[in-house]
Amino acid sequence: MKDDDGPQSRPADDAYDVAVIGYGPTGVTAANLLGAAGLKVVVIERDAQIFTRARAISTDEEVVRIWQRVGLAERLKQDMLTERPVDFVDASGRPFLSARPTPRGHGHPPQMFIYQPALEQVLREGVDRYPNVEILLEHECLRVRQDSAGVELTLAGTHDDSVQRLRASYVIAADGGSSLTRAQLNIGYEGRTYEDRWVVIDTKMLKPWPDHDKLRFHCDPARPAVDCPTPLGHHRYEFPLLPGDDEEHLVTEDAVYQLISRYGIGRDSIEVLRATVYSHHVRFAARFRVGRVFLAGDAAHAMPPWIGQGMAAGVRDVANLCWKLDAVLRGELPGSVLDSYETERKPHVMEVTKRAVFVGRMITERRPALTRVRDRTLRVLDRVPGFANWMQDSRWIPVAHYDAGLQATPRAKATGHQIPQPRVLDPGGNRVRLDDALAGRWLLLHARTATPQPAWDRLGVPSITLTPAGSRPAEGTLVDTDDVLLAWMGEHRAATLALRPDAYVYAAATTGLLPPPPRDFAPRTAARPAASTTP
Repeated sequence: MKDDDGPQSRPADDAYDVAVIGYGPTGVTAANLLGAAGLKVVVIERDAQIFTRARAISTDEEVVRIWQRVGLAERLKQDMLTERPVDFVDASGRPFLSARPTPRGHGHPPQMFIYQPALEQVLREGVDRYPNVEILLEHECLRVRQDSAGVELTLAGTHDDSVQRLRASYVIAADGGSSLTRAQLNIGYEGRTYEDRWVVIDTKMLKPWPDHDKLRFHCDPARPAVDCPTPLGHHRYEFPLLPGDDEEHLVTEDAVYQLISRYGIGRDSIEVLRATVYSHHVRFAARFRVGRVFLAGDAAHAMPPWIGQGMAAGVRDVANLCWKLDAVLRGELPGSVLDSYETERKPHVMEVTKRAVFVGRMITERRPALTRVRDRTLRVLDRVPGFANWMQDSRWIPVAHYDAGLQATPRAKATGHQIPQPRVLDPGGNRVRLDDALAGRWLLLHARTATPQPAWDRLGVPSITLTPAGSRPAEGTLVDTDDVLLAWMGEHRAATLALRPDAYVYAAATTGLLPPPPRDFAPRTAARPAASTTP
């Protein structure tokens, strides 16, 4: 079932614009984005409290740029570790490849280590800013039933026998890898589960040790391991179960200390908080959308943890989806644009997963002859200036760009790319991050000189002209103080860009006229109010 292509009506007074099922990192990010947009939202979460185990341990600059949209980036970064090196070490502990993540221009550090329970707490406090978002903890969604006007959800209380029904125009199912919503919709979740099971150990650091703040992949064929710093005085270790290991014994305190002692870490340095065993999965939902219901995060895809992108992928999902839902509900865009969610997100998440599998294979190779070749080869290449960073950039996290989806045709070189986010001078002379100046709306961005765009101008789409460093701030301009944006536009042969609210390029022109706006486009031209930065 799909919506018709026309504008979608707003819900009745007793209904919600969007229901979000699941209140983990994906769901809570969606609640912030939708809350900031002013939509009427309900969040349904089975558990009473934030899950206490730290599952995700890192994120990246693009994800923090998303949280910047709702005014939480700086507060979240207070609880993160940034600018930490990455070492791949051999069986003797000697590095054979070392790298520092390189910035990609999103305006935040390229890689940050997180403590997930603390991060989720800040994000939930962010949602508390929005009276238009209702949170239903200790409720489970048992059923979703769609009709032409919306979705009926049947909820059951997990702490009592209560049952209630509510309606929403759309549903975001962010209810995890075992998604009940996905099962109800009969959506396949195909892929594989790796035979290796891993014990994950979260610890509290009692006293520091040399290089405690480095991420190290111990590529030891006898027993590979992940040794990862996490903020707020925590540290993470991961070890595979080997043939003959007793799973129940391996999570005991004595066994955990024995595993960690191989790296010279004693009981006086750490306190074991928890140890659990899990499997790595590679899974993709056959569809990300059925009618008015959208899968996001682990409900839509699962990947191994090697490049720290599982949580990030879910955040990217809802960042792509929520502004489109807002536009459709307000009549700015037709309902058909919601099909672009899967078109844009699925190829990227599949590529990220492929790279996670590649890095995992490099780390967990068990055949000694191959590990010796790997260690010697990469140790030589690591001496080549820039090789490690090239390896990380080309084989680590792919740059998000869209080859299809909500974009104009004919495509230009810049089409489907997100523009970088430097700091700029706004018309009042204030130095601000670019996205804060763009204010989450459709607009035209001109390099140095504005070119009239009648098809866009008739719709009232605002224009901003970029002026080079040293220019005087003026109304309708942004001063590109470091000439980052102007250089990017020059590299992409673009004199004018039509930007979507998520700062992705819808259309670009080298000279002359842009391709026309989307069909049935009725943009809201006013800037969105700035999100409060106080959770």
